[in-house]
Amino acid sequence: MGYIDTKNLYVNVKGKEIAYRELGKGNSEYPLVMLVHLAATLDQWDPELLDLLAKKNHVVVIDLPGVGGSEGKVAKTIPGMAQQAVDIIDALGYNKINLLGLSMGGMIAQEIVKIEPQLVNRLALTGTAARGGEEVDKVTPKTFSFMFKAAKEKVDPKRYIFYTHDEQGAKEAKIVLDRMNARKDENKDKDIKVISFLRQLRAIKKWGKDKPDDLSFITQPTLIANGEHDMQVPTKGSYELHAKIKDSQLVIYPNAGHGSIFQYADQFAEKLNSFLAE
Repeated sequence: MGYIDTKNLYVNVKGKEIAYRELGKGNSEYPLVMLVHLAATLDQWDPELLDLLAKKNHVVVIDLPGVGGSEGKVAKTIPGMAQQAVDIIDALGYNKINLLGLSMGGMIAQEIVKIEPQLVNRLALTGTAARGGEEVDKVTPKTFSFMFKAAKEKVDPKRYIFYTHDEQGAKEAKIVLDRMNARKDENKDKDIKVISFLRQLRAIKKWGKDKPDDLSFITQPTLIANGEHDMQVPTKGSYELHAKIKDSQLVIYPNAGHGSIFQYADQFAEKLNSFLAE
């Protein structure tokens, strides 16, 4: 069974039911926990990418509190979301994981390493930036601008948030969005609520305005990936992460934007699987 047919599972965390999905159980020594982007639920992971990763890894994806099928409230800060994630990982029974964060998920991942460094074996940061990084505090106006543009054209907002705004970007967006939309209704996660989305935006803005981190606390082997034309979280932020995180690896995909790991699912899965197996 592939990710497109995988249903939500639930774990009780501090009295709240938290939604998660898993694939490839038993395929790796450590589970690969993946944290998704702003406004996303479990349905916004590219099923092709997850299937490719699950061939070599036990993949676990989660809805943080207040998101999708999870009860509770979205934390007011990125560090607060990180603590929520740690509590979920603990409730699932894992004391050592590999960790991937996409966009906002990458911000949360950095904070997880800060508060529970012994928890993370290897780290992957995709389409993201450091605390106080360039234009992180501008994610809110960018998001609404791209959403407005998409609404006028009656297309999914991810068309403009995640892909280049040219004809090739439109083609790449359709390929990935068609894969995501293939999930049957009975297997779908709940949509994020507007209030939860707005709380996430405020948390990102605050994190973007905070004093920049030097990231010296990240000592785990780290893989950084992005597209060369990320307009949501500028690609420059990935280069800055690479410069600050000692011995990190950097992959920049050509003719791609914020959704590069979905657009280049085959190549990224091969790279990440190899990185996690080192």
